[in-house]
Amino acid sequence: MARMVRIFRPPRTAMQSGWAGTREWVLVFEPEEAQRADPLMGWIGGGSTDRQVRLSFETREEAIAFAEKHGLSYEVETPPERKFRPKVYADNFRYGRLEAWTH
Repeated sequence: MARMVRIFRPPRTAMQSGWAGTREWVLVFEPEEAQRADPLMGWIGGGSTDRQVRLSFETREEAIAFAEKHGLSYEVETPPERKFRPKVYADNFRYGRLEAWTH
């Protein structure tokens, strides 16, 4: 049975205002077994270190080629299309605007 990997573009975090670090494609291994608590310390962990592997690629095709070359079954998650709405500073002062004046 081939190992399962996920190929995706990471979303920006809630603490970011920019889009830095979201242009690359990432390949991560899906866990083979559930995590479990260590009986001595109580830390959560598992027997496999594949969870720590995170490979970055410039394009989706490179990530897919890597998975196929190494015999990995993969699932590609396409990111939602980003909508860009241009904003004009002059609209804050236009005549007949509907919003209340705030200062």
